[in-house]
Amino acid sequence: MDRIELSRARRFKGELYPPPDKSISHRAVIFSSLSKGESIIKNFLRAEDPFRTINAFRALGVEIKDTGDEILIKGKGIRGLREADDVIDCGNSGTTMRLLSGVLSGNPFFSVLTGDESLRRRPMSRVIIPLRAMGAEITAREDNYPPLSIRGRKLNAITYAMPVASAQVKSAILLAGLYAEGETEIVEPSKSRDHTERMLPAFGAQVRVEGLNITIKGRTELKGLDITVPGDFSSAAFFIAGALLIKDSEIVLKGVGINPTRTGLIDVLRQMGADIEITGIREVSGEPVADIFCRGGRALKAVTITGKEIPAMVDEFPILCVAATQAAGTTTISGAGELRVKESDRIWAMAGALRKMGAEIEEFDDGLCIKGRTDLQGATVESYGDHRIAMAMSIAALIADGTTTVKDISSVNISFPGFYESLRRLTA
Repeated sequence: MDRIELSRARRFKGELYPPPDKSISHRAVIFSSLSKGESIIKNFLRAEDPFRTINAFRALGVEIKDTGDEILIKGKGIRGLREADDVIDCGNSGTTMRLLSGVLSGNPFFSVLTGDESLRRRPMSRVIIPLRAMGAEITAREDNYPPLSIRGRKLNAITYAMPVASAQVKSAILLAGLYAEGETEIVEPSKSRDHTERMLPAFGAQVRVEGLNITIKGRTELKGLDITVPGDFSSAAFFIAGALLIKDSEIVLKGVGINPTRTGLIDVLRQMGADIEITGIREVSGEPVADIFCRGGRALKAVTITGKEIPAMVDEFPILCVAATQAAGTTTISGAGELRVKESDRIWAMAGALRKMGAEIEEFDDGLCIKGRTDLQGATVESYGDHRIAMAMSIAALIADGTTTVKDISSVNISFPGFYESLRRLTA
């Protein structure tokens, strides 16, 4: 059955290597496929979402081999893709759909991108508008929702001020910019994940970053590269929170990516009083990596989180909500309206799930007020097909009285196939 029953954990101790980073795994496949020559990807995330990206580029004529240890890609160059024989199914992967939209906008053939029920409800106008401004021909259901049909054209360079900070939208425009004559410039309202800007220059792209302005020069060929993907901070976040919330816990998370555009949760948890140490900082394929030590037992206090902090913790919002229920005082989160259009409406979904467990939560348009400290009670909760919510509510179950049933847990395979095995090992 697609559910799991969990109860209060007596211990939470051990060492864990989190799964490889999902965002970087996607980008490694995309950039390698658009390069000339062979690329090798080590420590690739073998989960449903990144394999959607692999299958998409296979459909576009790229030879990709999975040896079990590595992903080998014989790139076609930016002009070497061919029209797919069928519709490309992106599954639940918004990253696949949005980034691929940028690539396909510059290729002179017809493509259709679709996805599962959840992805077909996610807004795509945020990529459609700038890509049309560059010259692409894109149509969508209600001019906003997938499926997307794309007829690639000769693209023009543009300067685009993004209304919302989004790494996926930014990356789609940068990829389209590879096909445009001249320089394409993006201006962000605040800093979003910068994996694309870090990785593309290593492949040979001419990218310039000046504060919130990112510029890419078009018509530059990319060259194959060997890449090692670091551990995923977003996956590690659930175990960081688990260690902090369960008394007498000690967890060491090894080889975790600590890109500063991703680790806003650590800053917030430290403000709340958490005991977190970062050691052994090093660089792996252009990304900062470290080991993270977390110890439970400290009393947490409520904090106020504003919109400027949200882009660095988009995927960590669900587990932050769980932590807030255990912090003395009222935690206020605002400026998070973007979270209503992720894999689920994360604001509404987390408010509803935690209320079922006894939490006092006020929901508003762009955030929540969460009153702590609450003794959570076991309940049956929905994940709404959102992997981050399924994992967050599973951690909540470990600090609740009684038994909690989390429904629709197969979604966890999107990013962390071994999540429940790791949970069992650390709580045994």
